[in-house]
Amino acid sequence: MRKTVIEKVLIIVKPEDERAMETAQKLSARLAQLGIITASDRPLSVENLDPSNNALKEGLDLAIVLGGDGTMISTARFLDGSETPVLGINYGSLGYLTEFRIEELDLALNAVLDGRFNIDSRVMLHAELWSNNEKKAEGRVLNDVVINKSAIARIIEIEVRLNGLYVNDFRADGLIVATPTGSTAYNLSAGGPIIFPSMNALVLTPICPFTLTNRPIVIPDGADIELILKDENEGVFLSLDGQIGYEMKLGDKVLIRKSQTAFRLIQPPNRNYFDVLRNKLRWGR
Repeated sequence: MRKTVIEKVLIIVKPEDERAMETAQKLSARLAQLGIITASDRPLSVENLDPSNNALKEGLDLAIVLGGDGTMISTARFLDGSETPVLGINYGSLGYLTEFRIEELDLALNAVLDGRFNIDSRVMLHAELWSNNEKKAEGRVLNDVVINKSAIARIIEIEVRLNGLYVNDFRADGLIVATPTGSTAYNLSAGGPIIFPSMNALVLTPICPFTLTNRPIVIPDGADIELILKDENEGVFLSLDGQIGYEMKLGDKVLIRKSQTAFRLIQPPNRNYFDVLRNKLRWGR
């Protein structure tokens, strides 16, 4: 249990989900009856979130997300620079990050308002795309940073450096840099390992490597990672959490480091990580 005062709440809703929006409106009315301010005059669809809108984030005590994992990932990007705790209510198909069921909403909210909750701090990464010594783009990710090719592109070559030290040149369809949270996403599909969420580690996973000895490698999450595109190849893209993409050209660099702020996820009581793996990812079955 922790001492907490919830005065300002932001409600974020899965896009075009009428059930989630209806629930969000009822939730907003209940919060108003309790004297709790909502950061917006109406629940916001995640597609309308602007990371540069600091007014929404200022003084925010809690974010409630009604959606799926994609909505949670967008919320994590929106909360850039903030460590506002997030309560996720599952309105998606998987709900790996939105762990509370809709039936648990009232109990979960009461527990949070009473200070009876635990926080699961998830590592996030900060990624920058550089071209000709000019920063072209940057962003935070919860799951992964991926360089991959389009369907018609040839195998690509990516040089990897860790804290300035040369690691290897990966020739593959692409390369994934995944957080522990993202280890169960694209990384897992590409043959990478599952990493327990609290581990201070990242994983580099080549996608369909040309050389079978190029296997995934687990590295410290405090390392500075540099990825350099080594060959001329049309159709190569940098993807941040699978939601934002940028085209890359020969010599472009991606610089990745651990974000200064984490994503603070409110955990359900009496539920452990292995329950989630077994029940939602069918792990070991």
